[in-house]
Amino acid sequence: MRSIVLVLALLALVLPLSARAQTADLAGVIAQYRDQIEKPSRQTVEPVVAAIAATGPQGAALLQAWGDRLLGLRKSDGRLVIAAPEGDALHLTDAATGADLGPAPEDQVTLLRPNSGVRGLISAAMAGSALSDPDPKRRAEALEALSRKGDAAQLGLLRQAMDDPDPTLAARKQRLERLLTIQYDTDPAARIAAMQSFGGDTSLEFRASLNPILTTRRVALETIPADANVADELAVGSDIPRDAAYAMLVDAGLAPARLTPQAERATLAQHIVNGMVGGVPVIELGDEAARDRAYTALEGQGLVQPAASEDEVTAALDRFHFLDVYAEPNADVTAAARAALRGTETRIGLMQAADLSLDALSLASIYFLAAIGLAITFGVMGVINMAHGEFIMMGAYTGYVVQQFISDKTISLIVALPLAFAVTFAAGVALERLVIRHLYKRPLETLLATFGVSIALQQLAKNIFGTQARPLTSPGWLDGALTFNDIVSISYIRIAIFVLALVFLGLYLFIMNRTRLGLEVRAVTQNPGMAASMGISPDRINMLTFGLGSGIAGIAGVAIGLFAKVTSELGSDYIVQSFMTVVVGGVGNIWGTLAGAALIGFLQKGIEWFNPANTLAAQTYMILFIIIFIQFRPRGIIAAKGRAAVGA
Repeated sequence: MRSIVLVLALLALVLPLSARAQTADLAGVIAQYRDQIEKPSRQTVEPVVAAIAATGPQGAALLQAWGDRLLGLRKSDGRLVIAAPEGDALHLTDAATGADLGPAPEDQVTLLRPNSGVRGLISAAMAGSALSDPDPKRRAEALEALSRKGDAAQLGLLRQAMDDPDPTLAARKQRLERLLTIQYDTDPAARIAAMQSFGGDTSLEFRASLNPILTTRRVALETIPADANVADELAVGSDIPRDAAYAMLVDAGLAPARLTPQAERATLAQHIVNGMVGGVPVIELGDEAARDRAYTALEGQGLVQPAASEDEVTAALDRFHFLDVYAEPNADVTAAARAALRGTETRIGLMQAADLSLDALSLASIYFLAAIGLAITFGVMGVINMAHGEFIMMGAYTGYVVQQFISDKTISLIVALPLAFAVTFAAGVALERLVIRHLYKRPLETLLATFGVSIALQQLAKNIFGTQARPLTSPGWLDGALTFNDIVSISYIRIAIFVLALVFLGLYLFIMNRTRLGLEVRAVTQNPGMAASMGISPDRINMLTFGLGSGIAGIAGVAIGLFAKVTSELGSDYIVQSFMTVVVGGVGNIWGTLAGAALIGFLQKGIEWFNPANTLAAQTYMILFIIIFIQFRPRGIIAAKGRAAVGA
């Protein structure tokens, strides 16, 4: 019983002493780093944060307040205080001792405002203790801080807090533990196992954990140590330039500076005595070897600074090995890191190909949507309509006007699509009745006339809407992208355009193959005279067909305007691709138009991938390829059979 009392008495004496010692330490740290606390810098504040964290619970409270921007200076005496909001005032606590200082008005305290970089360091320093905090939000914040900046000490703290009631946080802890194991564990086998556990993981954080292991430094050594983890031995002249290799030796103090011929001649000229330089007659100094002997003699006499002649440079380069050496000393670890990175790069390459394919598919759907109307007017009717792009532009502007009256973006889009069809259908019918009907079977005149209409429509759009781009805003549910991983993603707008293109493909096939209008269109296209004798009006069918193609172009304009700038030149950006799509695919066949759009979309994206900095060059190469393609297959990918082939 007496022994227990004695122990309790000792604890009663020791614990207050320990608390006072920690307070004293914290007060000393605050005094030492006061300037850094008041005006912290991301580059120099890290040791300050570490010193405060090492003082114990009161230091942790100070860091928490600092990170939450609740640390401040009391104006009356400059004391560092923790200022907790309390109604309209602040409740102050002494930051060094934890003593309650009571309430104070807000204007009596100057709160410190550390930037995000400093706060990140504070979060990382406190992360170890926060990993087991009862609050899931604090644990999540601690994991986030560790993922940005972890070290070997925090790896141990993380392993002690692996059990977590939240399955999501438990999985994050396990992943972070493996990442930190790769970087900081002292056991090579554990690091290798952690790398292998990721398989072909393509995340940035996994690749970032491997990069420091595979970092190399270039060194020059006379003898290669047996335990050196050599990444590559460099051959002078091929892997590393001769001058660069010798510069390494000079910089490392392993060889004297190189002597240039000009400097050598100037130095020798300064040491001519009685017609001799270093025992070599001046008359012989026209020979390089004689100059080297003279300079070496001057070196031996201490009259000039040591310098390397060409022969000495060659000898030094032959004597040294030039190596790229891993910063990681363990060869097994670097081998595992290389293997993991190769697997990752392979998967990244496949994913980049998948992402490029999605981009190409979305571009092909845009071209197909823009070209469906042209496939009707040009592919079916044989009319070269250079104003087709302006019908696309008219559709986009129709969508913009609708959004000026209907604020709800979803409803405005629902209204804009049929209205754009109606507007451009009417414009197409008017163009056909007023111009094109008089120019059938005269393709050159049709081209020139519709080109003039195109210019007129562009100028009309400029007069009405101005030259500034107008916004056509997509609904909120089309914002963002469908993301599969860090590499592969596609925007919801492009997905919607792809679906819309499929809808219009189905609609076109239905009209042409399952309706009376489609039957009459095919009849007029194949034999207008016979169709007229059976009571079908070719003029009426031509008018409706041209209107249908123009109306579909208007709907394409609304879709394209959701992601492209709506200007008077919008249509001209797509008219060339639309014609190429129809011609390359095969005139008179909707499946050919689909194939042409796919070919052009994938070809353009592929060329841009090889030459990403110059999209104009990519378009030029694409046009050249298509010209060559048409030389070998002038009727397109899917050629029409018979007099004409419409629909499927």
